[in-house]
Amino acid sequence: MSEYVDYQVADGIATLTMDDGKANAFGVGMTSALSEGLDRAADEADVAVIMGKPGLFCAGFDLKVINGPKDGVRAMVEAGGELLMKAYMHPQPLIMGCTGHAVAAGALLLCTADYRIGVSGDFRIGLNETSIGLGLPTFGIELARDRLDNRQLNNATMGAQLYSPDSAAEVGYLDEAVPAEAFEAAIAARAAYLKTLDGPAYAQVKQRLRCAREALIRSRLQPELDAR
Repeated sequence: MSEYVDYQVADGIATLTMDDGKANAFGVGMTSALSEGLDRAADEADVAVIMGKPGLFCAGFDLKVINGPKDGVRAMVEAGGELLMKAYMHPQPLIMGCTGHAVAAGALLLCTADYRIGVSGDFRIGLNETSIGLGLPTFGIELARDRLDNRQLNNATMGAQLYSPDSAAEVGYLDEAVPAEAFEAAIAARAAYLKTLDGPAYAQVKQRLRCAREALIRSRLQPELDAR
């Protein structure tokens, strides 16, 4: 589909595979490609899956942009926040296939999905912002609050704790972590199950479940961008 995301549909399942040839950074190009892919999935499929490349899901926002001119930072963070909200409210079942490291915005992308399956191994998952001198916007805090074990929320956000895939499943970044050889089968099995659910009813329940948090996030997005 683009230099950032490969888009494929088979048996009613749309698979968006992130691979920018580097760190799968959450820049404007990547977020635009993912947004386009989710729009296509809504028209062409019953279930959507977002995956990374072997060993790497997403390394978060592009730090070169973060440390650059304010206009570039604003454009990237705004595009990232909008993409996260689109994924969070995507009307279809949305699965994340975490193929390796997922840090910062990559970990937040996991928090938007309905079901998250990770590959077990020597990978790190989590929100490392405060360890590198960055804060978390409201969209990051609220996505974490929604999906993570509340007992670990302080460690995971303020404490910048990174987790192995197995520990990430206990904390709430993932729903399960499986060996690499079982990963594709686990994704296929979960997608097949989600296809059996009634689409309109699923979309309605998701909207009602998440709309209040979406409204809160959107109410803070522009003011926080203006304050940068």
